[in-house]
Amino acid sequence: MTTLEQRMKHHQILDEDLEERFVLGSGSGGQKINKTSSCVYLKHLPTGTEIKCQESRSREKNRDLARVRLCDHFDAEEKKKALERAKNRSVKRYKKRTPSRAQKARRRRTKQLRTEKKVNRRRV
Repeated sequence: MTTLEQRMKHHQILDEDLEERFVLGSGSGGQKINKTSSCVYLKHLPTGTEIKCQESRSREKNRDLARVRLCDHFDAEEKKKALERAKNRSVKRYKKRTPSRAQKARRRRTKQLRTEKKVNRRRV
């Protein structure tokens, strides 16, 4: 198996789940690029992810490159989710920590001040 096939297997991307279309190219590259359908449009149906690739004038190269880009997209999504999970873990750990002596002293002092305010509000 090639690395592309391994990456697609890792992300559970099946060829049946891909909608592939060849559209007319555009942009620089001369008249040839505008006349041939070498631009590849790839859509992963379960997720709705769309990739468009027109790197080279060859349709086959563009097909491979579009699949590589799709795998890159899923890699980036995985990495983003892993970072989010790590951030949530660190926030949870930070909230669970025991307060320092200074924080405890400040908290006690604010409670005392609040108590004094309430005592002063009482009727005489």
